[in-house]
Amino acid sequence: MRLTQYTDYSLRVLIYLAYKKDANVTISELADFYNISRNHLVKVVHNLGLNGFIQTIRGKNGGLRLAHPADKIIVGDVVRAMEPDFNLLECFNPEEDQCVITRACALKSVLFNARDIFLQELDKFTLADAIKPSAKNSPAFKTIPVVHG
Repeated sequence: MRLTQYTDYSLRVLIYLAYKKDANVTISELADFYNISRNHLVKVVHNLGLNGFIQTIRGKNGGLRLAHPADKIIVGDVVRAMEPDFNLLECFNPEEDQCVITRACALKSVLFNARDIFLQELDKFTLADAIKPSAKNSPAFKTIPVVHG
């Protein structure tokens, strides 16, 4: 299974915001840090806000911040909200299924189970788990000024 780049960027934004705690972060700051198109991040940030993962604050001192503590944001919830679907195969979507062996194929149920187990595993982890001390020691993350609050 592969997550979309959109979900990857969403998780990156949340991880960065988790490091910054209660500080406001700009989209430009995120784009510079990750070397990602600002236009892509605008869409990602908008969706993260609509789904209640981040707060967007307008004005001179505005920016982005987590809407909830990092230990309350479940990675599985983020992935479910950001991915367009989890149709691993054509036969997962009955409206688009043109496969002639769908009725006789037992592989579909195995893949359904695998997908569910994948999501259940993601549900065991929070955003706080993604920024454990070992990750904080990574050279890339040392460039993020951490705000203690």
